[in-house]
Amino acid sequence: MREQLESIRANAETELSKATTLQEFEAIRVKYLGKKGELTSVLRGMGALSADERPIIGQLANEVRSFLEEKIEELLTQLNEKLKIEALEKEKIDISLPGKKKFFGKKHPLTQVIDELEEIFLGMGYQIAEGPEVELDYFNFGALNIPKNHPARDVQDTFYINEDVVLRTQTSPVQARVMKSQSPPIRIICPGRVYRSDEVDATHSPVFNQIEGLVIDKGVNMGDLVGTLQLFAQRVFGENTKIRLRPHHFPFTEPSAEVDVTCWSCGGSGCRMCKGEGWVEILGAGMVNPKVLIECGIDPEVYTGFAFGMGIERIAMAKFNIDDLRLLVENDLRFLKQF
Repeated sequence: MREQLESIRANAETELSKATTLQEFEAIRVKYLGKKGELTSVLRGMGALSADERPIIGQLANEVRSFLEEKIEELLTQLNEKLKIEALEKEKIDISLPGKKKFFGKKHPLTQVIDELEEIFLGMGYQIAEGPEVELDYFNFGALNIPKNHPARDVQDTFYINEDVVLRTQTSPVQARVMKSQSPPIRIICPGRVYRSDEVDATHSPVFNQIEGLVIDKGVNMGDLVGTLQLFAQRVFGENTKIRLRPHHFPFTEPSAEVDVTCWSCGGSGCRMCKGEGWVEILGAGMVNPKVLIECGIDPEVYTGFAFGMGIERIAMAKFNIDDLRLLVENDLRFLKQF
């Protein structure tokens, strides 16, 4: 058994001297020191030794175990240090090289305007409502008091999927859906893309963005609408901004008005931006037509309301002094980086 222990020590030392990886060292440890290892097998056979031989062989076996454990630990330490140095060399950074410039994106000017408008109206107690862009003819027209013979239903103005389905021409269908599904009081804004059959030029596009608002409650009147729009205009264009209402016709509001704001460029004195008038048209608004309330299941004898809507591109062009709508959709970074 003494010879066997000496042989284990010599063989293990030889194998350890040739090992070069963590896996090889682990395999040697298991081979000699594991539960089924060669040294463990020798120790299990010590019961067959005489009482005189047992302490001598036991001491020798412990010496062999200690030697192997210390040798493996020593060689593993050396190997780990070597691997660490190799990893550091591989990952070394040449600080004399020029750095790589990181480019950070920013919000598109339209998104900036949408976020700003939403924050303004959320601060006034409105909620954001959304609806489908591919809309039923009924919600896009019928529920909003736009009859079958109305010019807006002409294929020259509206994209039809079929007789009953259109690409929505405004976000007003969202208002109709909310009125049909929710009891007053209602206070919402409806931002989103809309579609109209327009030729592309500096001020028109077949795809653009709108944000519309709707308030339905008891006792709502035209004064509430004017106050809301005045506050909105001041928040967007500056504290000195004023508004004026001009009579107009919209099928879903009565009375209706076009809303102008004092020119943000000249303050109302007249300039090229406002064509010398001092005012710039910015949105349409009015009191919700009682026919629309009845169609949506709301009693006009109990509730009244107002609605307004504006093109987000128009607001963006006004805020950023942009003179061509196409610049907002061409994705030219030279243009977009300005904002």
